[in-house]
Amino acid sequence: MSTSNQSYKELAIPYFKEVFEIIDEIMQKHKIPYYLIGVSAIALELLKENIKPSRGTKDIDFAIMISSTKEYQKIISDLESKGFTKVQAPWTFYNKAFNAVVDVLPFGEIEEEFTMNFNKRNIDLHVLGLKEVLADAREIYIDEKLVQIPPLPGMVILKLIAWSDRPEDRDQDPGDILKIIEHYFDYNYDEILEHHNDIFPAGELDQLKISARVLGRNARRYLQSSKTLEDRILGILEKHTSSPQNSDFLKKWAILKDWDLAYAEEILTEFKTGITE
Repeated sequence: MSTSNQSYKELAIPYFKEVFEIIDEIMQKHKIPYYLIGVSAIALELLKENIKPSRGTKDIDFAIMISSTKEYQKIISDLESKGFTKVQAPWTFYNKAFNAVVDVLPFGEIEEEFTMNFNKRNIDLHVLGLKEVLADAREIYIDEKLVQIPPLPGMVILKLIAWSDRPEDRDQDPGDILKIIEHYFDYNYDEILEHHNDIFPAGELDQLKISARVLGRNARRYLQSSKTLEDRILGILEKHTSSPQNSDFLKKWAILKDWDLAYAEEILTEFKTGITE
């Protein structure tokens, strides 16, 4: 499934074009599959429905499918030759000229090496779910260049994991997830009417609740292929829905939309119900 053609200008992310073309050049050189993930991918997918990005970002996230740390070291060397420097996080790079932060997350066979050899290092855990979600990636053209991105239900899964790993550093994740929920009804209108009319209430329709429920249903496929991923996501959702008064995640939603905490919890519970029903 592909669409053509978004533009760098519409994406409105400073220096995205320069960063993306460097990543594309390096990955093409090494013949490594790569994927755009994170808020940039969400913005690209929503642009298909003429939904403009709500916030700019200096962070651009990629996932790359590789087999070994040796292969990853070649990527690091090439990034450094293009003006990127490694920062404290193990796969985060900074380019001073562009004032851009780039995460290049390895997944695939290399995950076994991380499990065996890197347990004592400060390795982020949110590579969990990449393999399952990116197996369902979509293709999008940006000014004639092809990039693969996760589908929106998969992006919700990846952002829930990223938030749960580092909530102190991932302040924007709850808002990004909420943006997907807010636009998913219109974005996926035909499918919702055709395949999910069983969840339409007899009374007043709440589009956010329906969107969250359908997102959960569509995200369920990724959890079915990994018990580890399923346990992790269900644990996250149970934590925040069972004790909303202690949930920084739900408090973020309440503050962003001026909701009471109970309504924020209802929306997240709909997503959880979609996954578990």
